[in-house]
Amino acid sequence: MTFQSVNPATGEVLETFEEMAPEALTRTLERADAASREWRRWPVAERAERLRAAGRLLRERKDTYARTMALEMGKPLAQGVGEAEKCAWVCDYYAEHGAAFLADEPRPSDASRSYIRFEALGPVLAIMPWNFPFWQVFRFAAPALVAGNAGILKHAPNVPRCAIAIEDVFQDAGFPNGLFRAVFLSNAAAGGVIADERVRAVTLTGSDRAGSQVAEQAGRHLKKTVLELGGSDPFIVLEDADLERAATTAAEARLINSGQSCIAAKRFIVVERVAERFVERFTSEMRARRVGDPLDPATQIGPQARLDLRENLQRQVQESVKRGARLILGGELPAGRGAFYPPTVLVAVEPGMPAFDQETFGPVAAVIRAKDEADAIRIANTSPYGLGAAVWTGDTKRGERVACELEAGSVFVNGVVKSDPRLPFGGVKRSGYGRELSEFGLREFVNVKTVWVA
Repeated sequence: MTFQSVNPATGEVLETFEEMAPEALTRTLERADAASREWRRWPVAERAERLRAAGRLLRERKDTYARTMALEMGKPLAQGVGEAEKCAWVCDYYAEHGAAFLADEPRPSDASRSYIRFEALGPVLAIMPWNFPFWQVFRFAAPALVAGNAGILKHAPNVPRCAIAIEDVFQDAGFPNGLFRAVFLSNAAAGGVIADERVRAVTLTGSDRAGSQVAEQAGRHLKKTVLELGGSDPFIVLEDADLERAATTAAEARLINSGQSCIAAKRFIVVERVAERFVERFTSEMRARRVGDPLDPATQIGPQARLDLRENLQRQVQESVKRGARLILGGELPAGRGAFYPPTVLVAVEPGMPAFDQETFGPVAAVIRAKDEADAIRIANTSPYGLGAAVWTGDTKRGERVACELEAGSVFVNGVVKSDPRLPFGGVKRSGYGRELSEFGLREFVNVKTVWVA
């Protein structure tokens, strides 16, 4: 199997990589296991210093990494710079707080002394996606490494240059040789890595289909898993919301990363009383965003990461229209090369349409009318996914009350759903299980050990 780096704006093949040979993979796993046994003995403060060094390198090289992301998966340059800076932030965060999160916790019992220790598990296999090719990796790697684990990265096949760049960051920051490695593997070969006794846990960010497959394989071998899967996030607009601000933010929430985000708002659920006014403002905001070459600093929306992804998005739009949705913006494939897709707005969207039932991974917004607050909550929860949600209202207490009724891992009141190193991140239902970030993310890949002393 070969892995190609392809510029989605032009279709140009940039570079080709070969799959790792079985013998090389075996050596990689052996070194990761040995490195993790050494690394976990390092004082947390020294592990944290290496993580701070990684953060410094990310900031120094942010423009280079932004260009790599732009060329390899179409991310606009400014967003790539922001992604590299966010990776540096998560490194700094765990460097600062890792020792406190890993500190022994005394607990009362019938012993003279009893406490809880948090000890590294060993090598963790990370199966990562292409849409945030640096951030998705670092939000796993920073807590896992500071806790004393090793990382084996199986990145998405279309971002091999990003995978190599990330490995270089950890190598150049002074982490032990072999502690973090990027491997180019087929899905079949990845199954063998999951089964390998040296690998102690698996984390995956991807589709619910991929999550089911990995969970099945990991379960067969009794490996701990964390799954961050798809989302069809609701963006609820109640009748007392600031419509101007809500519409502007809605466009931002739908179009971040050219619409290719698991926590992008996808279903815009608006109460009848303000639906017409919201749709008018929202459509205007969507229309105003500039689509173009991701290497152009003025571009706000780049191409979709691959042509097949664009084709699937178009199929979802066309099928939704065929079933009764109305297209009021976009929805037409542009002429010319590249995987570009325009900002698109569908109204009269209902259950049974792909735009309602499925995750639309691109700049397509589905607007759904609700009778009132209760109906909006019902519609929001009528989804197999439960990753993020947003509520817009002039009454924050009301927003908090609605937030408590929504089936999601994160709910933002009058704000854009986003990941933050200080807050746990993950989903429910078909959006997966387990948490990343904060102390909860760090403790996913440790042995929570009870020590009891007579």
